[in-house]
Amino acid sequence: MTALPTENSATRLRRPRWLGGGSFAIVAFAAAALALLLLLAIFADAVSPYDPLRQNLMESLQGPSAAHWLGTDDLGRDVLSRLIYGCRIAVIAAAEATTIALLIGVPIGLFIGYRGGWWDWVVMRIVEAIVSIPGIMVAIVILALLGTGLHKAMIALGILFSTSFLRLARGVVLAEREEVYVRSARVIGASDRRILLRHILPNIAPPLIVQTTLTVGAVLLAEAGLSFIGLGVQPPDASWGTMLSTAAAFMDLHWFLAIPPGIAIILTVLSVNLIGDVIRDGIGRGIAVAARQDAPAARFKAIGTAVSSSLALPPPRPDEVLRVEGLQVTVASPGGPGVPLITDLSLSIGKGETLGLVGESGSGKTLTGLAILGLTSVALRTTHGSIVLNGRDLRSLSQAQIEEVRGNEVAMVFQDPTTSLNPAFTVGSQIAEVLRTKKGLSKKEAWERTVALIDRVGIPRPAERARAFPHELSGGMAQRIAIARALSCNPSLLIADEPTTALDVTVQQEILDLFRDLQAEFGMAILFVTHDLAVAADICDRISVMYAGEMVEMAEVGQLFARPRHPYTRGLLTAMPHASDRNPPLPTIRGSVPRPGSWPVGCRFSNRCDFAVPACATRIPLTGTDRLVRCIRADELVLEAAQ
Repeated sequence: MTALPTENSATRLRRPRWLGGGSFAIVAFAAAALALLLLLAIFADAVSPYDPLRQNLMESLQGPSAAHWLGTDDLGRDVLSRLIYGCRIAVIAAAEATTIALLIGVPIGLFIGYRGGWWDWVVMRIVEAIVSIPGIMVAIVILALLGTGLHKAMIALGILFSTSFLRLARGVVLAEREEVYVRSARVIGASDRRILLRHILPNIAPPLIVQTTLTVGAVLLAEAGLSFIGLGVQPPDASWGTMLSTAAAFMDLHWFLAIPPGIAIILTVLSVNLIGDVIRDGIGRGIAVAARQDAPAARFKAIGTAVSSSLALPPPRPDEVLRVEGLQVTVASPGGPGVPLITDLSLSIGKGETLGLVGESGSGKTLTGLAILGLTSVALRTTHGSIVLNGRDLRSLSQAQIEEVRGNEVAMVFQDPTTSLNPAFTVGSQIAEVLRTKKGLSKKEAWERTVALIDRVGIPRPAERARAFPHELSGGMAQRIAIARALSCNPSLLIADEPTTALDVTVQQEILDLFRDLQAEFGMAILFVTHDLAVAADICDRISVMYAGEMVEMAEVGQLFARPRHPYTRGLLTAMPHASDRNPPLPTIRGSVPRPGSWPVGCRFSNRCDFAVPACATRIPLTGTDRLVRCIRADELVLEAAQ
């Protein structure tokens, strides 16, 4: 029931991007339906027009009328009243079964996931035996031992659905227990119980919340099914399942009898599942955009439209691989258009050239690379500009065409190889998978090519290393594997997102040398994202300095380091660590990068700039030809910086 995202759909903060327009109305309706269900369950005695058990055989099997809005059943009981009391049964059933499932599954999952060993092995074998049998059969077997009735049926369903919570809790704990914060808690002497409850449980709460909503819907269906076959709620009590059972017996005489409980079940289950989708997509998504009260949303729209053509790139070069013009990426904002994260970004990279993106964290460097690949989250969207790769605008391609481009024409190396490589598979199988999927190679051919690639990136004993898991490799080797995987299909553009940050200085230099060698061999263009200006000076031909979602300066490496023309670039260069006696202290740039929605109206660096003047309060375009700069005092500051 999830609506697909559209380019023009309205967005809201901290909700999935598709929750706009009509889709948001559907979600609001689902929430209202669940609220109505809860109110009817609580106030059923006051709301019901009749006693749900009162019989009148003279009025049996009547259709809807003024006296009985939904008609009567075979014993003359009011269908609407029984439907309202069925809401109470549905709420009780969902609460009981879900609570039992949580109380059984979560603690056991936490324990075996954290402890491991034979505890984990024994419990998981039991769980696998249970889930291998159809769920309804497991519930029937449990009810055969406990007997029939609502509460006993809910105990059976609670035991059945506890396996889902157990496996979910166990899986998340297996990952969380290896995190550094857990090891830190052990170092300070925290007990296992405290680590589980205080440190790990809050981090696994979001997926458990989502699983709870999904379980509620499944319980409602299961309760109706058990009551339908006589194992749940027993006559004459009213539940939607028993109402359907009665309707089935009199379908030929009064077909309408099945409609009210059927619609109630369908509407409730769909509403619960839809709310679960919202929670799933909302947890951990989006950013907190604190738009200023004096800066209406229209200001952001003006930024996205008025400056999209502030810079005209020179005509495309014959060897041009990537050309980005007027790129803008936005995030959902409350009550208006999206808040820009990247605005008016234009750049180009030729074959065999390396362009560096530098700047502080939050400047938009990594987001630029993800936007080129179309890998932004559901809360983000590219609203303006073009991304032309090898003559094709990627924004005009379908999803299937984009997936074909990824890997074949453009690839990406991420910052931390220990997280970008799947710990469950050998590194060789992960490279071979790309070759088999993208190039259609056989299993043998893909493996031979994999070993050759691992050898090419400088890893000794490549055949042996190909069978290793990521945790068995050092950080430098793992990054070389990530590079080999990215280059497996010989892409024309490689996006390297801070690929040396997690490595020590010696290994860092080896990786930079590897990039140079591979670029000379394959002739690919590289977009190199880094916050380390020393690394950028070593590997890049040109450098683009980004600040608060826009480019503030671009120049050849030598020119940029010798004569910076933007105060922000000058600040970055003077803040570079160097071998000194700390006298004078290392300079810093005061303040921090403002959050999206809090950017100054004019020059975004003006509130941190020592050279700001009143004219900086107006929007400043990017100017220049060979050297680009976004500063109205660029000529003056070059002279000052050169002195």
